[in-house]
Amino acid sequence: MADDQHEEVSKKVSAEEEIRRGITVMRRVVQGRSRGIILDVYWNNQGQLIEPNGHTLTSFIGALVRNEIPITCDDWRNKELNESKEKIWSEIKRCFNIEEERRGFCMKLAGELLRGFRTFLSSKFLKDADGNFVDAELPKKYESLISAEEWEAFKSKRQDPVFQRISATNRERASSPAYPYRKGRVGYGRLEQSMLQKEESSETSLPAHVLWKEARVGKSGVPQEEVLHVYQKCEELSQSLSPDDTKGILSRALDVPEYSGRVRGKGFGVTPTSLSIKKGKAPSNRELHARLEAMQAELDALRREREASALTVYKDASDKNSINCTFQPNIPEGISHCQLYLSI
Repeated sequence: MADDQHEEVSKKVSAEEEIRRGITVMRRVVQGRSRGIILDVYWNNQGQLIEPNGHTLTSFIGALVRNEIPITCDDWRNKELNESKEKIWSEIKRCFNIEEERRGFCMKLAGELLRGFRTFLSSKFLKDADGNFVDAELPKKYESLISAEEWEAFKSKRQDPVFQRISATNRERASSPAYPYRKGRVGYGRLEQSMLQKEESSETSLPAHVLWKEARVGKSGVPQEEVLHVYQKCEELSQSLSPDDTKGILSRALDVPEYSGRVRGKGFGVTPTSLSIKKGKAPSNRELHARLEAMQAELDALRREREASALTVYKDASDKNSINCTFQPNIPEGISHCQLYLSI
């Protein structure tokens, strides 16, 4: 959205002109920035974005990524995107008071939002009610974001048989979830924040299964029986499992595997590292070799210590023997040792 020279000329660009450059560029953020207002953002102790201004930053990042990254980008890790990512991060820092260490979170969130935008375009404009492909024209609403060439390439990719097969599999898997999330755009971080505020709790976080259950309560305010069953099972497991158990309580209750880099029931941004969860991991060959070398060194040290101790004992015994050998009892001639003993 903004290049390296934008900072120098930003005062010359009115808020209204900048707003017209995007579909959803945040009016309050841009107008506030033109007046020198930088918004503060906050994070919970698990590294998740919360209120105030959490939703604002999320929407702002979405607007930036739609402006800077083409919809034909399928690999967020592509190094060719580095320059655009740098622009996104620079623009975020111009509008929000945010630490450099939060860059990773924001970039990951940007990738998620870009993927969501592509999914929205496909579902809204390129599929009919039965999920069949529709050769639609570029929506006028997005002509300022998407070029005609990008749109054609985007459509071509979605007609690819491999892509359609993967898409059909994912669509079927997501079509009827056993325990659907019912909080809309409210993520786990902000949901947890609202729950703690409502309860006026002094705690800083909630157990994953408590948060998971609340996330599946709809407008009726009553959780489904299946959700309650999982929750009760989690409660039982929490009384018997060790805190250091490598598989989470919720995953055990749902009987599903744990995936690396995420914590089930905690939402976007929470990782085993941020929660200081110790995960069981098989050591690498290098680690095993280092351990063996350390054990061998310790064994060698013990062996040397034992040998030194044995030499000391042997020397002491030799000294005693030499003393005994030089000692000559003064026994009169003609009297044997046995006679001397009997006479005593």
